[in-house]
Amino acid sequence: MRPTIPPEPRTADDLAGVRPSRPAPRPPAAPSPPAGPGQAALLAATITVVVLCAADAVARSYPFGPRTRNVNDLGNQYVPFHAHLWDLLHGKATGGLLVNWQSGFGTSFLPDLGTYLTSPFALLVAVFPRDEIDLAVYVITVLKIACAGAAMTWLLLRLRPGRWWAAGLLGASYALCGWTVATASYNLMWLDGLIALPLLCLVGEWVLTGRRPLLGVLVVTAAWIANFYTAYMATLAAALVFLLRLWLAGLPRRRTLTAAGRAALTFALGMGLAAPLVTVVYFGSAHASEGRFTRFAPVGTQDLLARLLPTTYSFGSPALFVGTTALLLALALPFHRAAPRRVRAGWTLLVLAVTLSMQWGPTHLLWHAFVEPQGSSYRQTFVVCALLVIAGWHTLSYGPLDRRALAAAAGLLALIAAVASGSPLVRFFVWPVAVTAAVGALLGLVLLGRERPVLRMAPAALAAVLLVGVQLGEATATDAVATRMRFGHMDDYAPWGDRQRDQADAIARADGWPRYRTDPGREQTVGNDPMEVGGQGAQYYSSHTSAVLSSTLTALGGGWTSGGRSLQSLDNSVTDAIFSVGARVHSPPDPHQNWFPQDGSGVTVTREDVPPLVTVRPSAATGSYGPSPYRNQELLLGARVYTLPRITVLNGAGKKPDRSTDRRQGVRTGGRATITAQCPAGNEVYLWAPHFAGTARLAGPSAHGLTGRFRADWRPLTKIAAMARLGTVPDSGRLTIELSAKRMGVVPDRAVGCLDTGRLHSVVRQLRATGATEVTVSGSGGTIRAQLPAGSKGVAVVAAPRIAGWRCASGAAAPVPAKEYHGLIAVPLDGTSTSVTCAFRPPGLRLGAAVGGGSLVTLAGLGTFAALRRRRGVRRA
Repeated sequence: MRPTIPPEPRTADDLAGVRPSRPAPRPPAAPSPPAGPGQAALLAATITVVVLCAADAVARSYPFGPRTRNVNDLGNQYVPFHAHLWDLLHGKATGGLLVNWQSGFGTSFLPDLGTYLTSPFALLVAVFPRDEIDLAVYVITVLKIACAGAAMTWLLLRLRPGRWWAAGLLGASYALCGWTVATASYNLMWLDGLIALPLLCLVGEWVLTGRRPLLGVLVVTAAWIANFYTAYMATLAAALVFLLRLWLAGLPRRRTLTAAGRAALTFALGMGLAAPLVTVVYFGSAHASEGRFTRFAPVGTQDLLARLLPTTYSFGSPALFVGTTALLLALALPFHRAAPRRVRAGWTLLVLAVTLSMQWGPTHLLWHAFVEPQGSSYRQTFVVCALLVIAGWHTLSYGPLDRRALAAAAGLLALIAAVASGSPLVRFFVWPVAVTAAVGALLGLVLLGRERPVLRMAPAALAAVLLVGVQLGEATATDAVATRMRFGHMDDYAPWGDRQRDQADAIARADGWPRYRTDPGREQTVGNDPMEVGGQGAQYYSSHTSAVLSSTLTALGGGWTSGGRSLQSLDNSVTDAIFSVGARVHSPPDPHQNWFPQDGSGVTVTREDVPPLVTVRPSAATGSYGPSPYRNQELLLGARVYTLPRITVLNGAGKKPDRSTDRRQGVRTGGRATITAQCPAGNEVYLWAPHFAGTARLAGPSAHGLTGRFRADWRPLTKIAAMARLGTVPDSGRLTIELSAKRMGVVPDRAVGCLDTGRLHSVVRQLRATGATEVTVSGSGGTIRAQLPAGSKGVAVVAAPRIAGWRCASGAAAPVPAKEYHGLIAVPLDGTSTSVTCAFRPPGLRLGAAVGGGSLVTLAGLGTFAALRRRRGVRRA
């Protein structure tokens, strides 16, 4: 009699020959009709898309309602960056892959590209019209979340065989977890990590079974290129899952070490291939402004458990919601006697350990790559959500739950609800949704264990309908609540409309780059107006805003938010001359914000004769910036053009206010106040009050209808206001500025500056006469060339921040690292050269290219060696 040959094992459990610790209390139900993982993945994606669209319709959010979805950084950063990508793909951007000349007077673009735009989904913006950029970003967001659900479904069926529809349901539970709908839906680049986690776990499964080595490396590379930040977290999670699967497999020691080494090599090669981009992003962050970071403080147990329930929301706590069905299954795993003891213990302990690691400072930093996050503190929450779903799938894959397991899970859920009831996050509308979902999920899980028909339907079919209905209902409610509550907690911004269209048209008509810059204007719509509507200005908001740019603009009187990472335009005649801003757009305040009364004027453009982008100064930089932005502007300009009068500040009662007692030097003002000073008649009046929030008007007709709008925050390191132009000094020479404060602020002692415009025009004429006769910028944006008058001596100054990576040369000399002229690029001249050339290479690109090249050579060598071994094996056979 021929011996029976066992089938080839498919999973790590099969490799180990894992058997249940005791017989199941009842025989398992008949298996579902055979269906491939593709059908289950399609179900997960469908559920996900239906829930996301339904939730936005319920919340009346774009594109299914009048409310904008552009909250916080989605409107300020991500939509404008995708608009800039659209311009790049259609050849309409100012700059290229190396340098973005539209923002921050010239910034490194590769770090931004690697942080926000290297997801393959981002390329979809190219197929949408430019004025539908908000719709493009929405579609990309929905597709990413749907693909995450499909990827998780595929992983679940690879880990353990089971009902296809149940895998699809749990895959959708992962995609629609609380972290997704409350945090990542408006930080869409993080959604690539949501996709990466199940894919990287699949790579671990391929390593265990010795399959698809090349594809595994490429998947790791794709994950790290798409978004290295969340890919790092997903890689840590995949490593933990792989180690647990390796332990559960019970392989011999040698095979265990071989599998671990193979996994380490696969991930190392994959990350190495992504190094050219990852190293550039890393060094971009290293040279960035420090920003504003909050010290980590773990949330309380009540709030932590509350986020497991549907329709709870807060910005500062981990959104652990995965759906009541998935949560019940995960809670039942320790009590499910059909599952092996090692499986029950291993997955349960892993979920608990990772959850606790979010609450402990050192491991919290480990999850965030040892950098305290700016903003939400629980960005790794999707890892816990994934582990809860995987644990729930292991419960269900070993057969229906018995009464003991169901009762234990229900009891734990009731205990969670009881503890969470004391949290302020559990609002009145949580209980109807949570109780209905719990009853429906429990009833569906009970039906899975029945064999007799119910209501003339197969129990499994009725259970599927019930459980899918529960998932659709509670996930839709949770997403809709998160969408609505974000409006009360975050800034929001209007989608593309008439305002942006008018600004873009005005900029296109005025544009003269690189002869001069066209600034989109002081009254911004979002934090990255130049990328959204065009032009070339100071405005720039990114995680990679350079420290030199931030400090230079701050010294010149610029304003910013987000701790110096969101820089604003500076409407000032001197800085316009310094940075070659020859056209400036003026727009009324954004009506969407409703911060100040609207003056009813439309979009206008003013023009000025300004020096070229490259000027020649008689000598290298001397001195350094001081406390006065007026004197700092003069230092950079090279001439004295301001009068700084003594000022008198009186409060609404006509008395002198108290002086500030903190680091903000000056007098404290709140409510209404006046500033009086004496200046030469006809001078332009400017007010510098970085820590003042409110409006300022110059009394009398010489204000010409101007209103200075100051938007400082009560937290000094969060937001400061930019210098504002208020009008001209009246013929009497005595000026009065009327202040109306929104909150208590500070006015500096030397807050007023009076600009001699005649003297400024003389300086500009001199700089134009000695400056570059022609300036060209390469298509990639990485090289700028200027032709200079014969005999130019001193130093050529490029009106761009001296960020790391610039190398310059005069004439035919060899390029060397650029010099600095008070924060700008400088090139020494010897009197014989008539040209200067500056080229930009992002820091870290050479190192990344070397690592990537080495990884590629290693991968090719290993592939060749494996192919030769297979060929020899075939010949021997």
